[in-house]
Parts: sequence; C-alpha cells; structure tokens
Amino acid sequence: AFEIWDRQNAFPKNAILFVGSSSIRLWQTAEAFPDAPVINRGFGGSTIADVNHYFDRIVAKYKPRAIIFYAGDNDIANGTSPKQVYEDFLEFISLVSKRLGKTPIYFISIKPSIARLKMWPDMQKTNALVQQLGERNDQVHFIDIATPMLASRDSPPKDLFLDDGLHLNAKGYELWNTAL
Repeated sequence: AFEIWDRQNAFPKNAILFVGSSSIRLWQTAEAFPDAPVINRGFGGSTIADVNHYFDRIVAKYKPRAIIFYAGDNDIANGTSPKQVYEDFLEFISLVSKRLGKTPIYFISIKPSIARLKMWPDMQKTNALVQQLGERNDQVHFIDIATPMLASRDSPPKDLFLDDGLHLNAKGYELWNTAL
C-alpha cells in the first residue's frame, strides 16, 4: 500500500520518518506536527524484525533527516525476549548507519498498556537496554513516554486508550506529542 501511494503521490524531501507498528500507523503525525514534513510508515502488527525486513522499502528510500521509531511492543507480546528485541533494534541501527549515515533515530519507549500490563516487566527491561544505548550512542535518542503515561501509577489510566486497551486515543497521543 505504501508503494502504491508513493507511485501516485509525492512524498516530502528531507522529511521526518515515523516508522514502526500500529501505534505509529494510528498516530495522526501530519496533524500533530503541522510545521514539519512527515512521512508515516507504521504498519499494524509489525515487529522490529519486520521493520528491518522491509527497511529498503519503508525507510531507506525516503532518505529521512530523522527517524521516529516505535516497535517492540508486538515483539514482547509474541514472546520475544528483551535481549532479542534489543538485538533486533541494534540491527535497525546498523541498517540506518550503512544506508543513511548518522541519521538520528528517536526510539519511543515501549508503552505500558492495559491490554499488555502482564508483559510490562519485559517491556521495561527492553526500554532500559535502549535507554542505556542512547546514553552511549549519539545517534540514538530515547524518548520516555512511559513515565508520563503512568503518572506515578502502577498501570496507565484507561482514558488514554481506545476500547481495546492497547491502542492510544487522542488523549494518549497528545502525551506522545508533548514528549516528542
């Protein structure tokens, strides 16, 4: 679908690329960041390995000036270990470095959600690994969205989510907009 759209439309040059799972797909990025040229290439159910697999088709071809990345949520839900999720993200960084140089990557932390609250400990482990990487690697920027989403609670408030308890609603995305 992205390739069909690209053949029929022009995409902005030197854009900020949003890529990852359905949390990216559902984010109204053009409306949230009206003064920035954005491309949204989120696709539902995707994992970091999926983004890596389609890297040339959904990332490299746009030559973005920055990449906003959200994935890892589905990986953990599918039983992937935090270490493997981290390794898959390292592969993504390697692909970016090889094809796009030092393009900055903004990793949005894996979000706590009502639907996947039992998986939150593994998601936190993954977030910690990526946060530590960001402290050592100036190409990677860790965006903590978990802290504002939890707001000193053990679980995120229901009013940030759609009825499925997994995907964000407009109020949830407003938190993300502010964090980014």
